[in-house]
Amino acid sequence: MTTATTEPGVGAAGAAGGRKGSRWIDSWDPEDEQFWESTGKRVALRNLVVSILSEHIGFSIWSLWSVMVLFMGPKYHVDPAGKFFLVATPTLVGSILRVPYTFAVARFGGRNWTIISATLLLVPSITAAFIMHPGTSYTTFMVVAALTGVGGGNFASSMTNINSFYPLRKKGWALGLNAGGGNLGVAVIQLIALLVIGTTGVMHPKIVLAVYIPLIVVAAVFAAAFMDNLAPVRNDTGAAKEVARDAHTWIVSFLYLGAFGSFIGYSFAFGLVLQNQFHRTPLQAAALTFIGPLIGSLIRPVGGRLADRVGGAKITLCAFLAMAAVTLLVIVASLQKSLPLFLVGFIALFTLSGLANGSTYKMIPGIFQAKAVARGLEGEQAAAYGRRLSGASMGLIGAVGALGGLGINLAFRESFLTAKSGVPAFVAFLVFYALCSAVTWAVYLRTASAADPADAAQPQRQLTYVEV
Repeated sequence: MTTATTEPGVGAAGAAGGRKGSRWIDSWDPEDEQFWESTGKRVALRNLVVSILSEHIGFSIWSLWSVMVLFMGPKYHVDPAGKFFLVATPTLVGSILRVPYTFAVARFGGRNWTIISATLLLVPSITAAFIMHPGTSYTTFMVVAALTGVGGGNFASSMTNINSFYPLRKKGWALGLNAGGGNLGVAVIQLIALLVIGTTGVMHPKIVLAVYIPLIVVAAVFAAAFMDNLAPVRNDTGAAKEVARDAHTWIVSFLYLGAFGSFIGYSFAFGLVLQNQFHRTPLQAAALTFIGPLIGSLIRPVGGRLADRVGGAKITLCAFLAMAAVTLLVIVASLQKSLPLFLVGFIALFTLSGLANGSTYKMIPGIFQAKAVARGLEGEQAAAYGRRLSGASMGLIGAVGALGGLGINLAFRESFLTAKSGVPAFVAFLVFYALCSAVTWAVYLRTASAADPADAAQPQRQLTYVEV
């Protein structure tokens, strides 16, 4: 064990760890309350703050094309269906990248990977600055839009990293803050686009990029200066295989498909829906699009905090039931062509999806902690088992959840192509939210002691999931 450097607990990894440098922490036990209060809390908070900044910029770049399409007037020769496909492409790429980004944290270190992942955001930003003008081919737009998917991958690595820093009792709040601060990037870039369109018109999209390119550099520099790597965090192929075989990984992935998929899908599509269904101008659409993502982002930590107090499954169920009811309201507003009623319903969907995002993610460590207890583990052994599996599952769950955004944009594309309205898409979303509600209740809330579907061969082992 080497001596500490800048503060207690921070130093080079021991010879057994094989990881050297002043920003490596060679021992970390957040479940030890004495360690947490004396050292852990301060170090974890510092890493959380910088992580939020980096993830915030990542989300902004991931959602770049949700605002770029607002600048694409008739001279760009891209129809509404083509624009929906443009905003869907980064969602797909970002979803796929979330899996390798999860493993990158343990491979390179949380601090080191945050530097790398932040720096990678320069590629789609600088490229977009060169090609964002009339006359560029649609294929080129698609390729550059795909590059912004790297911003979506940042979420998985950031959440996996912060999950390792915090004790179980604090994870809901910490993960909610981390994700909510990142999600705010969607609203902020839309606000910046509104300012640009409102002051210079739709002819200067590159001003948006001129704002973000320096911010990307700032995020990378801050990560290098203030973040740490956790030497005890290692990639565990055994854990990855175990969570891939675990039924709960896929059940929570399905729920996150409805929770986060709704947030990111609606965030990317909101402006286009307003333009095509209610014939808003780009400025009118931009003046409204940021509201939903802003509220949904701010409410996400509240979902995590409520989950810490009363149980993630309870909050998730309430959120999905409410989302189904509000979707019905949105359908009525669409049929009546009532923009005020539509806005109320759509913003409520953002709010509820934010709550569901926070509560669903809190369920992950709770579920695997319950599995540890069911296997007879106690104390630090149970906590270590829970951290190991919850960390391994977060990338997969996050990737599947982000695919919901792809589904929403493709559903809107098909709906407007065939029915010239978003109503058929909203009907499909209503059915899906009802199904998410049924799954949440049946698996996690139907009884206080529900059988673990992953342990069907061992019926004597029962897990109490009502508190997750």
